[in-house]
Amino acid sequence: MGKTIFFSVGEPSGDQHAARLIHALRQADPSITTRGFGGQKMRDAGCAVDLDLTEHAVVGILEVLPKLRQFFGFADQAEAIFKAGEVDAVVLVDFPGFNWHIAKRAKRLGIPVFYYCPPQLWAWGGWRVKKMRASVDHVLAVLPIELSYYQSHGVPTTFVGHPFFDAVADQSLNQAVCQQLRASAGSGPLVAVLPGSRTHEVHSNWPLMVEAMRSICHQVHGVRFAVAGYRSKQVAFCKEFLLTHADSLPVDFYEGCTSEIIEVSDAAMMVSGSVSLEMMARRTPAAVVYRVGRFLYAFGKCVVKVPSMTLPNLMPPESYADGKDSSNEPVYPEIVSVGNPAPASEFLAETVTKLLLDRTYRDHKCEQLDGLAERFAKPGASSAAASELIRLLGLRSDVPPPLSQRHRGSTSVTDSPSRSRA
Repeated sequence: MGKTIFFSVGEPSGDQHAARLIHALRQADPSITTRGFGGQKMRDAGCAVDLDLTEHAVVGILEVLPKLRQFFGFADQAEAIFKAGEVDAVVLVDFPGFNWHIAKRAKRLGIPVFYYCPPQLWAWGGWRVKKMRASVDHVLAVLPIELSYYQSHGVPTTFVGHPFFDAVADQSLNQAVCQQLRASAGSGPLVAVLPGSRTHEVHSNWPLMVEAMRSICHQVHGVRFAVAGYRSKQVAFCKEFLLTHADSLPVDFYEGCTSEIIEVSDAAMMVSGSVSLEMMARRTPAAVVYRVGRFLYAFGKCVVKVPSMTLPNLMPPESYADGKDSSNEPVYPEIVSVGNPAPASEFLAETVTKLLLDRTYRDHKCEQLDGLAERFAKPGASSAAASELIRLLGLRSDVPPPLSQRHRGSTSVTDSPSRSRA
């Protein structure tokens, strides 16, 4: 009889990663069934979704506190499912604040727990590794830095690669949308605008992005902006704000077309997030912003242990294609916005304008992106994670050793050349 695996996923990006893993599991062993907390992508992959947890994604203690009772109720719901005796394993995907509670309750009932796309404890909140050691049986790491970090802290870990690169490698872009995007720009440059996947991110970052677009229009002739929306309500908010603040800007809105926009655009301004990995894989240069409140910023300064909030910036410069980049300059210029949003708007405008008008600067950024993509943007994470889960659950004895100890090949997930249209 097949195993039933319960997934707990609270972020839109995690919903996509979990869906790909579920698909890979079903391909490897059709007897496996899946259920749990997640979103529409998981449901489309054949998972029985007991609760759409992605609708409740929050960040920061100030957003979490008002919803504590609700989240404890969700955890109780999961525990009731565990107690019914129909779950053989639990797979957690990111969303650590809530998923610690899921892990604890599953372990208490003797259910093995696996963490896919684990929390970035190596970046901040390292004290939480004790929770990981106590409540998680095995980590499926998606970044090389995670393998050494978790192993050094006594947590069994396998490196499988990042599923974002699977999505990029396998995705068939909508060519009609790509053509529409190119046609909208005409002979001028096209700038992607990614205001975030969470509603609170969109509300916080969109206003300062609008100001940046206004400034870029004054400096770059013929520029046009393509806004990548994640949810309809978020797109509606952006449109309404634009109507009342800058209705004359050359802006087009798209929903569910983020990859096409990234692929076609000459440059981008974006909210920090894991989508930066797709930006890297598609070799699209960008400026990155993230707006936070004063309290969260002060708290972050005390606990964050890494110099950047953008994942490609944490990859070593010696990994660039020619191995000669010694500038230590981040591939994605970034700014954290606190208080007055004007400096962040100016930063976005200046950086994007430079990417569009300064050929030397742009070529350097594209060379950095080429090197990083060649080294790190490898597909195969979802199937590797599925194989490792099957091996750890003892479903098959012929599963090969984990991918983390084998050469992953050198083929990039995309054959796109360096961007040189602008």
